[in-house]
Amino acid sequence: MSEAIDYLNPALPPDLRLVSMPVVDATPATLKHFGRLVAEPGDCTIEIVQWPATGSRPIDAGTGDEAGTTEGTFVSEWRGDILYGRNEAVGGNYILAYAKEPEAAREDHANAPERMLLWHANYHPDGGQLFFPLEGRPFYVPLALPGDDIAPESFVCFRFDGTQGLYIHPGIWHEGVFTLSGTQRFFDKQGAVHARVSVDFAREFGCLLEAPIVAAKA
Repeated sequence: MSEAIDYLNPALPPDLRLVSMPVVDATPATLKHFGRLVAEPGDCTIEIVQWPATGSRPIDAGTGDEAGTTEGTFVSEWRGDILYGRNEAVGGNYILAYAKEPEAAREDHANAPERMLLWHANYHPDGGQLFFPLEGRPFYVPLALPGDDIAPESFVCFRFDGTQGLYIHPGIWHEGVFTLSGTQRFFDKQGAVHARVSVDFAREFGCLLEAPIVAAKA
């Protein structure tokens, strides 16, 4: 996508079809190729990808990867039927998902969401990203393997029990972190360039990605 996205007012079309994501528990085996579980955020190294060469001459060794990382708090908050995200590391504010079809979603209640409907995802070509839960509560992260020929059916929704965080490799499709209810805070660390490549499921595929909200196994 090349046009600027209004993440707080996506103005999604009505009557979108739903594509179910499989929900799997996050383990070292299930996260293979996507990233890994993280027990101590201070021990997690963020991969930084060297700036690509645009001509026949290569980028000089030791350059093009010096922007480093940025960090802050990522807040995931349900307000009624709408899940909002705020990434203080990069100054981002987003609607992450809905509990009902977007045209029927309301914020004037406190009912616990029973599902999430995802309309957008992105990846960062410049570096990896760490999300670590600060309150030790379960959460979801939808992920897909690299490739710009992405399809809605490529996504898997990973379920975390809240005792560990998630590190994802550069190029992995994702969309923030999804608290299962209320408000939850995460430590976020990622590449400072913060390049972003997006997919809008609603407009590109006429669908939303759906996952039921189920607590992680004890």
